[in-house]
Amino acid sequence: MAMTRVRPGRATMSLFKTRGRPHSVPSQVRRRDSAVIDWAAYIDGHRVCTGTVDDAVRLIRDGRLTPNGDSAGFVWVGLHEPSATELAELAEVFGLHPLAVEDAIHAHQRPKLERYDDVQFFVMKTVGYVPDGPDGAEVVETGEIMVFCGTDFVVTVRHGPHGELGSVRERLEGDAGRLALGPAAVVHAVADRVVDGYVCVADAVQDDIDEVEEAVFSPERTDESRRIYQLKREVIQLKRAVGPLAGPLRNLTGRRFVPTEIKEYLRDVEDHLTRVREQVESYDELLNPILQANMTQVTVADNQDMRKISAWGAIFMVPTAIAGIYGMNFDFMPETKWQFGYPMILGVIAIACLSLYRGFRRNGWL
Repeated sequence: MAMTRVRPGRATMSLFKTRGRPHSVPSQVRRRDSAVIDWAAYIDGHRVCTGTVDDAVRLIRDGRLTPNGDSAGFVWVGLHEPSATELAELAEVFGLHPLAVEDAIHAHQRPKLERYDDVQFFVMKTVGYVPDGPDGAEVVETGEIMVFCGTDFVVTVRHGPHGELGSVRERLEGDAGRLALGPAAVVHAVADRVVDGYVCVADAVQDDIDEVEEAVFSPERTDESRRIYQLKREVIQLKRAVGPLAGPLRNLTGRRFVPTEIKEYLRDVEDHLTRVREQVESYDELLNPILQANMTQVTVADNQDMRKISAWGAIFMVPTAIAGIYGMNFDFMPETKWQFGYPMILGVIAIACLSLYRGFRRNGWL
């Protein structure tokens, strides 16, 4: 595929020139004064340090070309939650479609793979597990990664605090042979990083489900309904991220710009995604009976409380009834004139209450 030769103008790249940072300084200690987290030019799989994004683009597009006219390298620019102005400048340089740029700015997109001329636009949902969320509950947070992939560039746009790509870049830079395959190698590495995040979060949610299941069926009386509903909500978040990615990832494997070597790796990522998707779908089947069992236990416990209250109410009704009868102050009540009347009434009350107590204990009410 022939490369469209577009020279970045100085006006369009002014933002990145004024905010350019030397790559000799680690990205972890740089002051984040723009959405551009990192950038580099890669030639034959090796990183070439440049002072600005402008220099990296010019190096690739004005540098040596292959015999068929394609670039011998590519530029990888990584952004985190860019503004409309910052992304618009990159869009002008790399020829990004306005609809794709709008999606990348506002986020909240479903996983998808779209093609705009020679640029592939790949959207993936990222997930992160927060063990101590609001009210101490576990929370599954979601974000997004958008990838613009052209013949000589890759632009990654990340939204959300998780899914960082610094480690992905470092790992790829340690494998020059993989990077030499072109931008498709970066797309695979990013997709692999996202799916690995799914695996970690799914395993963490599995541990939470196991804890809830153990608590529900433990001898101790607990009400886990709120936590179960929280887990069901997190499972829905996972399903929205994991499920829709299968189609775009399958379509990506069939695209012509992806080398055969990368397609093999993408099929491996697709296998991992299938396993996670089946795992997440099974969570609903597991949480529903756990919730039903918990509600049944709560109902049984409430019934037991009601039976205990009714049993004690019946027992205390005996002395109350007898005291009410002898408290009516009738003149012709022979027991009130008898010297053994008071002990006899106490004995009747004691015998009646004890008999009721033994009967309720025998029937399991007390």
